[in-house]
Amino acid sequence: MNIQHDNNLNLDSVYFAGGCLWGVQEFIKHLPGVVSTEAGRANGTSNNTAGEYDGYAECVQVVFDTDKVALNTLISYFFEIIDPYSINKQGDDVGEKYRTAIYSKQPAHLNIAKDFISTRDDADKIVVEVLPLTNYVASDPEHQDRLTNFPDDYCHIPQSLLHKYKK
Repeated sequence: MNIQHDNNLNLDSVYFAGGCLWGVQEFIKHLPGVVSTEAGRANGTSNNTAGEYDGYAECVQVVFDTDKVALNTLISYFFEIIDPYSINKQGDDVGEKYRTAIYSKQPAHLNIAKDFISTRDDADKIVVEVLPLTNYVASDPEHQDRLTNFPDDYCHIPQSLLHKYKK
């Protein structure tokens, strides 16, 4: 993406899947350098007719200003809210759609994510997918900013982390 906007922001995007998208969006949107977020689903196997989401992961599209935050830093924040050793499960959310992943259309982003993981002492135990984004479907309006609008809804991310970076 890497778009220069009128307001002199150098924007880029990445997609994080980390369990229920409500909590991931609520956490990520408050991070320094994040310009916008959108809840959605990515990398599914269906053509998404009639609301079918076969194989999709709940995720959040993150648009960020590269002059204010590096992708590597965003990945580090993301790892604060996920269990990177758990397959298809985050908190009480269980199933393929709750898998952890980092998706991007840019090979350089995937290399950054793979490098981040490879430098960890526990790299061989981490099960976070790092894959090209093959498809993305935005969630309906009622799922956008869900925890902002309904703060008492369930979230697998502890409250202490959920608002750690809130401005």
